Amino acid sequence: MSLIPNTLATFMALFPIANPIGAVPVFYTLTATETSSQRHQQALQTAINVVLVLAVFLVAGRWILEFFGISLNVLRLAGGLLVAHTAWEMVTVCQRLTPSEKDEAMEKEDISFTPMAVPLISGPAIGVVTSLSISFNHWVEYLESLVGIVLIGISLYLCFVLGEPLIKSLGRNGVGALNRVFGFFILAIGVRFIADGSISLLKEAFPIK
Repeated sequence: MSLIPNTLATFMALFPIANPIGAVPVFYTLTATETSSQRHQQALQTAINVVLVLAVFLVAGRWILEFFGISLNVLRLAGGLLVAHTAWEMVTVCQRLTPSEKDEAMEKEDISFTPMAVPLISGPAIGVVTSLSISFNHWVEYLESLVGIVLIGISLYLCFVLGEPLIKSLGRNGVGALNRVFGFFILAIGVRFIADGSISLLKEAFPIK
């Protein structure tokens, strides 16, 4: 199996859901009082944390589902609901952090793991990664998908490092419009997950004889 198709499939599946561009305004808000070097360090650590979290669920996703007795179709349905909820917040321009979470994050010296990596960026993508892990049968496929996850981390770091001029050039309205566009397509992905999971569960409950 070629490296490129699996890697690109993972990257394309995760990029709109992880939404590195949409995370830029939150990142710069939470690091507003830090120096440029400190912000770059936070960006690097956030990207590393996201890669590690997604890699864990990629490798251990199958065993996690078996341990909790969760079927793939249930995971698809739950993941679809989570993705759709995230997309709806983007489309309706809801705050991704509650006021109390934002206040707590502003006081933290290190925001790279919480709230940035978990739950903001990797949270909605965990279900997608776990679903991918279920469909793989060979270690090469896991490796190919892992490369796609690393590319997500690189994209995230570049968006954070280069995000300040992007925010200034687009302005608040431009960033909001871009978020709505991403949100619309992510909502469609979430609806697809919900539909696939629901149809498969109905087939399991009422098998056609």
